[in-house]
Amino acid sequence: TREERWGSLGVKGVTLWFTGLSASGKSTIASALEQVLAQRKVFTYRLDGDNVRFGLNNNLGFSPEDRQENIRRVGEVAKLFADSGCVTMASFISPYALDRLGARKAHEDSGLDFYEVWVNTPLEVCEERDPKGLYKKARAGEIKGF
Repeated sequence: TREERWGSLGVKGVTLWFTGLSASGKSTIASALEQVLAQRKVFTYRLDGDNVRFGLNNNLGFSPEDRQENIRRVGEVAKLFADSGCVTMASFISPYALDRLGARKAHEDSGLDFYEVWVNTPLEVCEERDPKGLYKKARAGEIKGF
């Protein structure tokens, strides 16, 4: 059972869901937290757009339907990781409250903790950072629905 697994490993799984604009610092914060937890020997893993969109979700774009499916899939993966006893950090733009609520509900229905962390960085700051050039491409019409 989950309780036996967590008890024998000395862990308790949870999902921390970081949401905010692209380049807001979600993954940077989650990565720093992951490093601290790992140094303290806490079982942890970070899911973000970079390690999910090129594999599990490589068939999805940025349409509202694709964004919804992206978050649904990630929510299910995060739930599995949390169930295993992992402190799971999910860093996703996830702009739709209903989609985040679905991820939360999937966890809560399974008796797992889910905490949402909103990284509230102003749009102007995110556009200045723009490490992947996504804002520039979106403004040029190269990314639909961004």
